[in-house]
Amino acid sequence: MEFSRSNELRKRLVEVVPGGAHTYAKGPDQFPELSPAVISHGQGCHVWDVDGNEFIEYGMGLRSVGLGHAHPEVIEAVRAALPLGTNFTRPAEIELIAAERMLSVAEGAEMVKFTKDGSTATSAALKLARAATGRDMVAVCAEHAFFSYDDWFISTTTMDGGIPEVDAAMTTSFHYNDLASVEQMFVRFPGRIAAVFLEPARTEPPAAGFLEGLRARCTAEGTVLVFDEMITGFRYDRLGAQHLYDVRPDLTTWGKAVANGFSVSAITGTRELMRLGSRERPQDDVFLLSTTHGAEVCSLAAAIATMDIYEREPVVEHFYRQGERLRAGMAEASARHGLSAYVQPVGFACNLLFSTLDADGHGSQGLRTLFLQETIRRGVLMPSLVISYAHNDADVDRTIEAIDGALGMYAQALEDGVERFLVGPPSRTVFDRRWR
Repeated sequence: MEFSRSNELRKRLVEVVPGGAHTYAKGPDQFPELSPAVISHGQGCHVWDVDGNEFIEYGMGLRSVGLGHAHPEVIEAVRAALPLGTNFTRPAEIELIAAERMLSVAEGAEMVKFTKDGSTATSAALKLARAATGRDMVAVCAEHAFFSYDDWFISTTTMDGGIPEVDAAMTTSFHYNDLASVEQMFVRFPGRIAAVFLEPARTEPPAAGFLEGLRARCTAEGTVLVFDEMITGFRYDRLGAQHLYDVRPDLTTWGKAVANGFSVSAITGTRELMRLGSRERPQDDVFLLSTTHGAEVCSLAAAIATMDIYEREPVVEHFYRQGERLRAGMAEASARHGLSAYVQPVGFACNLLFSTLDADGHGSQGLRTLFLQETIRRGVLMPSLVISYAHNDADVDRTIEAIDGALGMYAQALEDGVERFLVGPPSRTVFDRRWR
């Protein structure tokens, strides 16, 4: 494959955009040197780069494009909204329609506020929790990768430059599926924890009683329980993992797939908590969310259309069905190459990841980069194996073939060293977590 135009634009991007992309996970240090650095357009689950190369894509805009690129019904909803204007000095009617539609998804929630990105929503949830409890500390699940770009979370990572230690000292952690660690946390910081944040599930389901026990412990402590459903919402279940596991948080943050790639995120919750940002009473002094573009008309039109499709069509069922086909195909290919101990699908079928381990069983960025390089050579762009509604049987079959071909190179690299086969440097992680 030829990447000359991509390489030219990549050099220009790093000169004018810190990190070479507006999202670190899309940056050049996350991918092989031999890769499509700049995308031209997408249709369904296929994308084309600026050199004209075509790829089957996985991850789909960091899981935001659940229905597929340029889904006709979503595009038509946006097209119909465009002539009406995009932003006004008072709320548009579509803001009410979208809010009521969102609350039909967020079971048990009574109020919603929209914004443009997930980090803003999670930080708003923390502000509500601190105001409601009068406490300063926040606890986050240590095994879950990301909650916000704001200081309260990024202080737990190795990219904590510019954050005062006083902010870092207010964030602590607990372990998923480990109620003992939750108990120890509350004992260590008695009466100080305003909110507990976690994804209801990530790569493994909650152990029996874990979410229920966490819910009960937060209630007993007077701590606000927040579910981050940025990924799990509209993917693990249309109504979120809280519906799947029948445990209700006090606040929920939503994003990613709400509007099929258009910019919509949300916080939903009980009226008791959400009203603190309403200005209805003297105690309602939380400046909750007030963004110029938070309720921009066209994105809300996309969100309504997206939610309608998820309700009407078997989107989530498709995620699981195709994800299981992909999981089985990858596992079989790995076994054929004698690599079952090194390369395996990981996680839920609807949100599939994969391992890339070295000869000692440790995660290897070099081998991961080689694996991506070789699947890209075969027409698949797969930093993850997260399925969209647009991935059909033929796409999955072609992906399994590409994986099978790439595994042949992987096996050689285990024997002879990855340096012999990898073009350019290994990719990097965006950050590592600091344990507190």
